[in-house]
Amino acid sequence: MAWPDPLVVGWDIGGAHVKASVLRHGQVLASAQWPCPLWQGLEHLERTLALARERWPGVARARHAVTMTGEMVDLFEHREDGVRRLVGALGDALGPAPAALRFYAGDAGWCDAPTAVRAWAQVASANWLATARHAATALGAGDAVLVDIGSTTTDLIALRGGAVLTTARSDHERLATGELVYQGVVRTPLCAVARRIAWRGVELNVMNEFFATTADVYRLSGELDPGHDQHPSADNAAKDPPATRQRLARMIGLDARDGDADEWLDHAHAWRAHQLAELRGQLERVRARHGLADDTTLVGAGCGDFLLAGLAPPGARCVAYAGEVARFAAAAEPDARRWAQVGAPSVAVAALYEMEQC
Repeated sequence: MAWPDPLVVGWDIGGAHVKASVLRHGQVLASAQWPCPLWQGLEHLERTLALARERWPGVARARHAVTMTGEMVDLFEHREDGVRRLVGALGDALGPAPAALRFYAGDAGWCDAPTAVRAWAQVASANWLATARHAATALGAGDAVLVDIGSTTTDLIALRGGAVLTTARSDHERLATGELVYQGVVRTPLCAVARRIAWRGVELNVMNEFFATTADVYRLSGELDPGHDQHPSADNAAKDPPATRQRLARMIGLDARDGDADEWLDHAHAWRAHQLAELRGQLERVRARHGLADDTTLVGAGCGDFLLAGLAPPGARCVAYAGEVARFAAAAEPDARRWAQVGAPSVAVAALYEMEQC
């Protein structure tokens, strides 16, 4: 599809996915996500960027706003090395004109490529801050919490009066405050969700092996959008109900044939309840830390936004990032809203760039 200039493309370069959104005058025209196992090599990023250029030829003329978390993968010696190499790869692919490419550095603002390398600590894993600031600006007065439940992590960020409340900035600091929870609805190993789980009324120790992931739980419950289930299963086997039940069974030393379909669905719901309890507890930590009331607005984003209602305290108002924050053009691609909800940081970084730099 061809759109008139000027275009801004927002990029969120993660360790497992690349998310991109095309905006014009603050309105989303398109949004997409590609699986990108960055830990296996930079060539996966290069291929993904090529796919984006093929899908949206107009991005060759666009300005680009980038945020990232991919510097964390073990492909890189350390996070500084990760930022440097990602900046280089993106510059090669997107920035033939240096003025067309900027990196989001949070409180340090926008950086060209050389500055981004020097300001690596501010550039690293700042995508949550872009989403939170965009949401805070759009919502304005009142209290809110951004609840971005992704494939791998959950961000819980308090907002008030158009501002982000937390002073934490790094992942390390946010792990201490409860604002970053390393649990998501696709890639999280189930052994990280609970230490004990019930089966037929008996509490069992969980096998600490990479036998199954949260995708198995939400695939069986019917809540996970198949389009968001982009990575191989834990055993590289099929993702149909029988194979999914088999992976869940291994977590408690059984085979799928040891229970019927209804029992395995109940078991999946038990895992779901454990994850909800963990996320609810972390949300309460964040609300208490910032003195937010029960009727706080929760802004849901990410492929796990279907859990939002189960996390909400009584009286809370639940809204979607792609409903209350992101704006959509009349000419937007048909699935733009769906993918903007999943890839909120890519929308946010483009929107902030337009507001602050254009």
